[in-house]
Amino acid sequence: MVEIKTEREVQAMRAAGRVVAAALDAARATAAVGVSLRDLDAAAAETIRAAGATPAFLGYRPDWAPSPFPGVVCASVNDAVVHGIPTDYRLVDGDLVSLDCGAFLDGWCGDSAVSFVVGEADPEDLRLIADTETALARGIEAARVGNRIGDIADAIGTFARSQGWGLLADHGGHGIGRAMHEDPDVPNEGRPGRGMKLRPGLVLALEPMLIRGGTDDYRHDADGWTLRTLDGTRAAHSEHTVAITAGGPVVLTAA
Repeated sequence: MVEIKTEREVQAMRAAGRVVAAALDAARATAAVGVSLRDLDAAAAETIRAAGATPAFLGYRPDWAPSPFPGVVCASVNDAVVHGIPTDYRLVDGDLVSLDCGAFLDGWCGDSAVSFVVGEADPEDLRLIADTETALARGIEAARVGNRIGDIADAIGTFARSQGWGLLADHGGHGIGRAMHEDPDVPNEGRPGRGMKLRPGLVLALEPMLIRGGTDDYRHDADGWTLRTLDGTRAAHSEHTVAITAGGPVVLTAA
């Protein structure tokens, strides 16, 4: 069921979103050659705790998962697209890192993701990251009252395909509020003018996941969580929690 939030509830979600933004900033600032993914996770965890919030990912177990998620952030490196577990892996020069983080504050959830390169970057990785951010911006711009879910999907997908990137199959954005994942689903590719009409108070997590090799296919790691590109090429992930308002889309997970 789709839940419409009041203005006061959207403001509460903005507070949760600020916590998520700060946690991602802390994790990204920790990232450097030789630093472990667990170190990034710890930085995010401390920031969330200090804000009086609760990690949304830690212990989360959807129906398809073999076990509860063991981290505060999803830390996905290089060909890992999403859902990477923060392990003892230590970052090396040129690694492309995608961090996804969620937190609850006063019963409301924020969810956001960012990608970056540690050390010296391959120019194509930087282009991939920039285009993933642009795809997200295109989706946010389409998240306006009177438009439909398909308009968001088309804005994201059309741009991503025009640049030659793949889009992770079977995954996209979602509604968000008192639960991390709510209705409706928001695909990263679709037909304009289709799907549910957008109205004030709808809050969505929009999250393009672009793949450098141009394929959409993926495989699961043995951990049952990490999704990797099937051809081993790199991927990037960008996400914001966005409120639909009469005045236009409002990003709730901005710093």
